[in-house]
Parts: sequence; structure tokens; C-alpha cells
Amino acid sequence: MRYAQIVIGPAGSGKSTYCTYMQRLAQDSKRLIEVVNLDPAAEHFDYQPAIDIRDLIQLDDAMEDEELRYGPNGGLVFCLEFLIENQEWLKSQLIGADPDNELSTDPDDDYILFDMPGQIELFTHLTMGKKLVQLLESWNFRICTVFLVDSQFMIDGAKFLSGTMAALSVMANLEMPHVNVLTKMDLLSKSARKQLDKYLDPDPRALLNDLATESAWGRSHRKLSEAIGTLIEDFR
Repeated sequence: MRYAQIVIGPAGSGKSTYCTYMQRLAQDSKRLIEVVNLDPAAEHFDYQPAIDIRDLIQLDDAMEDEELRYGPNGGLVFCLEFLIENQEWLKSQLIGADPDNELSTDPDDDYILFDMPGQIELFTHLTMGKKLVQLLESWNFRICTVFLVDSQFMIDGAKFLSGTMAALSVMANLEMPHVNVLTKMDLLSKSARKQLDKYLDPDPRALLNDLATESAWGRSHRKLSEAIGTLIEDFR
């Protein structure tokens, strides 16, 4: 049995930093965690990827090809689609086996972090994220998705609601065990931490009250906010 985390989150949320420090923590505990980079637009990270999608395709390949001419977002989607279409490459890199042969034995100590692109629509409603998860499951991986959000983004009521709904969309779309992680908490002031703690309280009324008083839109759409708050509470 193999184990994997699919590390997801908006650009700048700290996915690569998370992977780096998880790997270092494992090394300090005399354990091995490998990191796979699946971001074709990545330029720099502090870990050494065991597998790198850029060895298969890079974002520039999709953007500069005379026939494709994709923009950055379309190029990322194309690169992930290309990876899924060339799944034998990924399988051979992960498993070190002939992709045409069935696996006879599975190492029981593989723990791999998949560092994903920051385009979260790949996982909220497009199909590539789901297909990748299904592929890994078929290769005997037990998977948990880890959704990272910058805590500085979440101290505003409306943005907290938006980030929470994005996390819920990922969880519902991928149908995997799911953990949400607030990053960069050390950068918050004491007052910002108190505000965030108020939103994280099991009672969603504090958040709804803030939304209702922040703007005319919030006041006129209070019932919608209440319905969304109830939905979030049901999935806590």
C-alpha cells in the first residue's frame, strides 16, 4: 500500500513550502517522504522533486506552440490533460515498473506528496483532478487531499466564506479524505487572529453578522449568506 497527499491551494498559499517542511520533518524522524512536482509552471522550490512534470511537459510548451498558443490558464489545463493522457510515463516514474505489466508487489512504506498547480478550478469542477486521483487509487495509493489557504486572506468575512466554499467544492468533487490547512498564521497580528478564531467558532452567526453589516449587498443577500453558512456547518 502506498500513501499520498494531494497538496492543493490557490497560488501563493504555501504549497511548495508545506511540501518542503513536511519532507524535512520526516527526515528528522528518520522517515522518507518524496515530493512530486505536478506544476508545469514551477520555477523554483526548496525541495528536490523525485518526479517533475516539467520533464514531460512545461507550461511554455503549451503557450509557445504555434498550433496551441494557449494562455497561462489554458496552458495549465492542457498540461494536466497531457499528463493524464500520458499516464504510463507517470506510472513508470512512480512505480519503476513496465507500464504494460501488472504490479506484483507494492512497497508498503511509500509516502508521496503531490505538489499541484495553484489553479484550483482543476479540482473544484474540472475533471483532471478527479482523473488523477482515480489513477493513483488504481495504482494502490491511499490518498488524502490537503487544501491550503493563506490565513491573511481569510480574516475578511466575505473572503472567508469564499475560501471555505472553494475547499468544500474540492472535497465534494474529489470525494477523498480531506484536510483544510490555514497557512502563514505567524504573519497575523493578535487582532487578526482573534477575528479568525471568531470565524472558526462552530457557531456561524458571527460570520453572518459581519457579512450582513459590511455592505449593502450583504444586507440584501442575508438569506443567501445564512443558507451558505448552514451548508458549511453541515460539513464541519
